[in-house]
Amino acid sequence: MSYFLFFTIFFFLYGGMHLYAFFKARVAFSPGFLASLIICLFMVVMTLAPFFVRYLERDGLEGFARVLTYVVYTWMGAILIFFVMGMLTDIFRLLAYVLGSLLKKDFSFIASAHSMYFFTCLCAALFVVVYSFFEARCIRTEHISIPSKKIAADVGRVRIAQISDVHLGLIIGEERLKAIIQEVQKAKPDILVSTGDLLDAQPDKVEFFIDRINEVFVPHGKFAVTGNHEVYLDHRYKKNWSEILTVKAGFILLDNQVRDIEGLMTITGISDEAGRGYRHGDSVREENLCSQIDASKFTVLLKHRPVPYTGPLCKYDLQLSGHTHKGQIFPFFLITRLFFTYYAGLYELSNNAYLYVSRGSGTWGPPIRFLAPPEVTIIDIVHKAN
Repeated sequence: MSYFLFFTIFFFLYGGMHLYAFFKARVAFSPGFLASLIICLFMVVMTLAPFFVRYLERDGLEGFARVLTYVVYTWMGAILIFFVMGMLTDIFRLLAYVLGSLLKKDFSFIASAHSMYFFTCLCAALFVVVYSFFEARCIRTEHISIPSKKIAADVGRVRIAQISDVHLGLIIGEERLKAIIQEVQKAKPDILVSTGDLLDAQPDKVEFFIDRINEVFVPHGKFAVTGNHEVYLDHRYKKNWSEILTVKAGFILLDNQVRDIEGLMTITGISDEAGRGYRHGDSVREENLCSQIDASKFTVLLKHRPVPYTGPLCKYDLQLSGHTHKGQIFPFFLITRLFFTYYAGLYELSNNAYLYVSRGSGTWGPPIRFLAPPEVTIIDIVHKAN
């Protein structure tokens, strides 16, 4: 998928939501020509505003871009919720109309209460946005435990801390990063991993605080793979920006490499597919990577997108992924599920391997999360006797 096609689809969908809200307002209040024109212009500006933010950010107007980003993307969250609530009320009105026709009853007072439905949708959007703004800042620590005979008895347990989809940039800055790091440090992991989209944009500003991650002590190293947003970052700014910043954060970037952590396990990673045309799986790359794995050792595969490779050469025991955000704003996880079978949480795969999909530690787009709180994941790989 090209950038042009992506932005065309985005503009069509996002613009359509604004058009829907515009007609809802017209039906509810019957505004005059001037008021309708003002509302229409506002909707057009807000539809195009995400593009303005990117231009301001690129031109170094950080202060104005940051304020505009919060306004624009909070509005994006609000219009999404308004659209969902509007569709639900329209379905309710349609059911009332059909039921009235079947029962020969006059339910027109239900179907025609346009102002009431508009305010219901508006109040629901405001409530969800306010609640979700705070939920996005309440980082949860998720604990999972996986037994394995491949962990030595004298080792007992290997603890991995996973962060994913932090999206450091205009919205997710130093303060939020400190909160994420604090959750990691509480767990005292042996290994820290980042499963992509650590970075979002604004690399010249992020580099001033990203080394806070480097200060986190883990005895057996930090490892990372790229996500699709690292690919976008390199495309918009300059090649290898994401690699430079990831290494500055103290991570070893696993770009289709296998690393043996002596006496503990093997860790490997595969770079994101965004640089290869957004393909949903690349079996050749993954077969080549898996062919290098020693099956006698517990192996963790880092891959941004939760698409497991289950071919005959599959030798890993645990895949750690992110990308989906669990939809970030309920009920959009339903859309996520259309594209990804594994969209959040722990799954046992058919080849006896496990897959864990993180909800993500930050936010992308709207600075809100609704019923999909951010997380830092703590994975304990524990010795299992024969």
